[in-house]
Amino acid sequence: MTRITAWRRHPLARYAVLILALSLVGMVYAAFVQAGKPADAAMAAGKVDDVAEGKSLFVAHCASCHGLNAEGTNTAPTLVGVGAAAVDFQMSTGRMPAANPGPQAPRKPLARWVDENAIRQISAYVQSLGGGPQVPGAEQVDAKLGDAGRGGELFRANCIQCHNWAGAGGALTQGKYAPNLNSASPTQIYEAMITGPQAMPVFNDTTITPEEKRDMIAYIVQVREQKDPGGFGLGRIGPVTEGIAAWVVGIVALVLAAIWITAKKRQKS
Repeated sequence: MTRITAWRRHPLARYAVLILALSLVGMVYAAFVQAGKPADAAMAAGKVDDVAEGKSLFVAHCASCHGLNAEGTNTAPTLVGVGAAAVDFQMSTGRMPAANPGPQAPRKPLARWVDENAIRQISAYVQSLGGGPQVPGAEQVDAKLGDAGRGGELFRANCIQCHNWAGAGGALTQGKYAPNLNSASPTQIYEAMITGPQAMPVFNDTTITPEEKRDMIAYIVQVREQKDPGGFGLGRIGPVTEGIAAWVVGIVALVLAAIWITAKKRQKS
């Protein structure tokens, strides 16, 4: 008892107790974090088994570029912390796995081994590595629940400079481009906003709320369903194609008119 009492009165005793307490708290926190990772993955994918299956698929098809632990390489970036939404967007649009290096991965048909199960499982595995944005639910992307008028205002304020007012896309710098949105599903549009693929900026929930994202989806869906009452829409690209069409048609008409006038004068003479 004398030794214990003496130790308790030692000047360094309080620091030792503090260090011991902090160590215990750290170990308990680490244990909870590790236990919670499968739960996060299960929330994103639907079941915990998807994490193990997703890791197997990742090692077989993705690790050659992204690294065995998704830590990234000189060829491809790290996937730690990107979230399930980024994986679902890239794989469901056929952009990943990438076929050829380039300024931007284009949308293309899905690889033979890629299906809904494979996408869900790899998404769950990546989600388990470090969290990140998850795949939105059906209600979040339901265009019928959105306000297309309000969405149009938001789209014109934030997206029209790259994607065009009708979502037809357009050219950017250094070989990049804003893709056409007509082929994108509501889920893919939402995922693009929260993950910022390619040259697109990230529109988090602070910048554009989930309700506003749904409004923008409602606008995009409404515009793609609209018909062109004035005739041929010329791709809805805007004044560029309209100007080209006007010049081509106008010049051809002038040339034909000139040929007809000169031919008529020759006949009279």
